[in-house]
Amino acid sequence: MTQLSAMLREAEYSEPHADHEPVDPIRRRQQRRRRGLIVGLSALVVVGIVGGYVGVSLSAPLPALAVETTALRAPEPPAPATILTPPEGAWAISVAGAEEYLGADAAGIWATSGADESRPIASITKLITALMILDAKPLAASDDPGPTLTFDKADHDLYDKYYVLGATIAKMPTGSSLSLHDVLETMLVVSACNYAEAAAGWAFGSQSGFLAAARSWLAANGLEHTTIVEPTGIDARNVSTPRDLLALGRLAMANPAIADIVASETLDVPGLEFRSNTNTLLGVSGVYGVKTGTLEGSGSNLLFAARLATGAGQLDILGVLLGGTSHDAVDREIRAWLESIAAGFQRVTVGEAGRTVGTVSSAWGEQARMVLESGGSLELWSDTEIAVSMTAPTVTSAVAGQQVASVTWTAGPEAATVPVVLDTTISEPDAWWRLTHPAELFGW
Repeated sequence: MTQLSAMLREAEYSEPHADHEPVDPIRRRQQRRRRGLIVGLSALVVVGIVGGYVGVSLSAPLPALAVETTALRAPEPPAPATILTPPEGAWAISVAGAEEYLGADAAGIWATSGADESRPIASITKLITALMILDAKPLAASDDPGPTLTFDKADHDLYDKYYVLGATIAKMPTGSSLSLHDVLETMLVVSACNYAEAAAGWAFGSQSGFLAAARSWLAANGLEHTTIVEPTGIDARNVSTPRDLLALGRLAMANPAIADIVASETLDVPGLEFRSNTNTLLGVSGVYGVKTGTLEGSGSNLLFAARLATGAGQLDILGVLLGGTSHDAVDREIRAWLESIAAGFQRVTVGEAGRTVGTVSSAWGEQARMVLESGGSLELWSDTEIAVSMTAPTVTSAVAGQQVASVTWTAGPEAATVPVVLDTTISEPDAWWRLTHPAELFGW
């Protein structure tokens, strides 16, 4: 049976069937060549496609880096400043140099209690007398001695007059003489009443002449709530208000001779004994003027000028306290007042070097942190709110130390900006990742 099957197959291939045409050998060869060409071309196409994919994949632009930022929170502001204002009397204070922190009105009157309340000003009166004299008999410069005053018997009698009244005095022998500058120094530094009255009589001819001039001078300088009945302050009817006295302080400190004299801690006048300035706050808490005034039954007063150095800059302060219980109490209260103002300015740290504020990630699994390059700080007044913002990050590549954004903190007029940098480099992916991640490369 096997032999018969083999013979039949041989006959099938060696003898054509009656219903088929004979196969042309040439045509058969052509068909074979076509099939080979098709197979070859198909192989070339496949090779080309694969080669093209490899080339395109290895050179295709990488997908953009993904940026994610962290929600920023501003630090809590410090506790509100506690300003230790005087617990007694009438007072007012002006603070120049920090209007952006304290408000535009701070250089006028920043804070007050009884700004328009009239009270006896005692020896602060001598400041008015000195300014009036210098308006009538000006000095060429702050150290100009000016004209000479010679004291007669009537002037000498003033020593006894004020001695009996218990007022401050300095010796004034008949026939002695001093320069106008030295006379002003004696009446302002040690507050000698006999020198104030003698100088007023010399400048205006008489006490009545002085009083007439005083009314005109006060009106001309806008001190509408100030009354002067004599040149020394021994009379309780010499009154003013904290508001007027701030204006008086500005006039005094704008006069070079007066400003120089009231800053002197001791009396330095030939022929007169060494004595300290009645303003014992000089040199303390930035105080550099102006004038004390104490009157029994009316309390102690101080019109003062001070300069305080703060992180916000120099503060020029003018203040007045009327009606303190004692000279020492006034000094303590004003010193605490000034120190509490200075303490109200604080430098606050914002941000820390290396703090993470976001991340940069690649499609191939690498990541870099966005960190603050450094810390920052702000000068704050009291409990001023702090705001924080970050610019939109711009990241096209990722190299360690590269700045990609910035963070800014603001509080009042202050701002602090810190660069945001990357903490590490994100390397490009290898060839295998490119070849095996067409979806990421081409968005398929």
